[in-house]
Amino acid sequence: MTEAPALAADPGSSLTEQAYQQLRRRILDNAWAPGYQALEQEIAQMLGMSRTPVREALIMLQREGLVKVIPRRGMRVLPMSPADMREIYQVLTALECMAVEIVARRGASESELQALEAATGDMAAALAADDLQAWADADARFHKQLVLLCGNRHLYQTVLNYWDRAHRARLFTLRLRPKPVQSTQEHQALVERLRAGDVQGAVQVNREHRERASRELLAIFERFHLQQV
Repeated sequence: MTEAPALAADPGSSLTEQAYQQLRRRILDNAWAPGYQALEQEIAQMLGMSRTPVREALIMLQREGLVKVIPRRGMRVLPMSPADMREIYQVLTALECMAVEIVARRGASESELQALEAATGDMAAALAADDLQAWADADARFHKQLVLLCGNRHLYQTVLNYWDRAHRARLFTLRLRPKPVQSTQEHQALVERLRAGDVQGAVQVNREHRERASRELLAIFERFHLQQV
């Protein structure tokens, strides 16, 4: 059994990166809902910085499809459609299964598995307390820790990007979905497959988990006739 390679620490960020992260977080947390508009100067004042890093950050966000930059009118937050969510979950499923396969093949240590079990335990406790936000936080911690264990920095960052993109829709539909008891059980089953060194079993459990979550989310879009969030 080998230890997962350590991922490089963030050496710090430029003003553009700081602006990008702050604006992206506001969009993904629904603090700025789809359709929200703001002038470049207004955003710069909100962040307490000049317009140049804000402009560069908005261009980065436009490349991700999160905003539309409008000349002389700043930017507008773009909505996310069911087609967007379907494609994002397809990418998430493929990449996260790759991470699971890497972890299963090298063998996860007991301390690594215990970190995953701790997140699963927090999910179960949150459900018992009927605290869906705490459940969602623990669920996110489980998936991020799982991918982090693969030791591939580029894979981790790519999955994190798509996970964040899906965050807005997950947050919006959190209380429209059935109580996520099955998700918690599937997480525990994945940990058990990893502990047993069952590569194919671990990948299959994760794939079925992701595909079921995708179907469930898209069904909510259809049931409530949501064209975008």
